[in-house]
Amino acid sequence: MPSIKELKQYLETLQNLGIKELYAEAGATPGSTAREEDYSNLDNESHLALLEAKYANCTKCTLAAGRIKFVYGDGNPEAKVMIIGEAPGEQENLMGKPFVGKAGELLDRMIAAIHLDRETVYIANIVKCRPPGNRDPQPEERIACLPYLVEQISIVKPKIILMMGLVAAQTLLATNQSLGNLRQKVHFFEGIPSYVSYHPAALLRNPNWKLPAWEDLKLFYQHYLNLI
Repeated sequence: MPSIKELKQYLETLQNLGIKELYAEAGATPGSTAREEDYSNLDNESHLALLEAKYANCTKCTLAAGRIKFVYGDGNPEAKVMIIGEAPGEQENLMGKPFVGKAGELLDRMIAAIHLDRETVYIANIVKCRPPGNRDPQPEERIACLPYLVEQISIVKPKIILMMGLVAAQTLLATNQSLGNLRQKVHFFEGIPSYVSYHPAALLRNPNWKLPAWEDLKLFYQHYLNLI
């Protein structure tokens, strides 16, 4: 099983090779290459829809075996804010959209508190298929799905990212630091300012974390206001 160190090396390799070329190749269909496919004339919405259809039958990892629906992403394809969670749950697997269960309802309330909603943000997860029993995605599953996510980021081009949960933060920041060490400070993913907070599902299990999560959101929102 790949370690966090190996995941970090993988991310560094992606950066060295160039994101656009490698991420497109990662999902290329047999007989095609990234260089043969020209999406330059597509708007963001059409581009994302095309890629969602292209990757929907992905079998790059074992999570495909339990997939009902491929949960690609949802929201405003021109969003200034991108929210990244960990993995689909039961309801997401049924509906094909991220954050639609109880955690999604809480997320809606959280972003409403900072004057955002699903019409103004774009939401995606580290992995696109539900892990069995809602366990954390394994490193090899994250590695398999990561090119899809970073391709989404490169299309949407958000001004700022909110990473929700330890899996999202550790994967995108290529670190094994704790959530406590990653919160309350700005990070950068491919030059995009990024903040880390608790996953809404964790807040449902641990309501005492809601106050520190609110502090995270306020810090995130202040930076967001400075960007728009």
